[in-house]
Amino acid sequence: MSGLLRVLRSVRWYVRELTDESAYDRYATHVRTAHPDALLPSRREFERERTERQESDPRQGFRCC
Repeated sequence: MSGLLRVLRSVRWYVRELTDESAYDRYATHVRTAHPDALLPSRREFERERTERQESDPRQGFRCC
């Protein structure tokens, strides 16, 4: 059972990295260590700002919908 659990954790990690679901976790860790006095935005605010930044940058490709 522990082998299956290890495989499932690995798959979960891979999918989170592939879809960039872990971006907020990495950002929060960076802010807490490098800028401990800074205000950390909520996940929702972070995702909204990230989406706006990506859509405003033409190098990110285009969005059809």
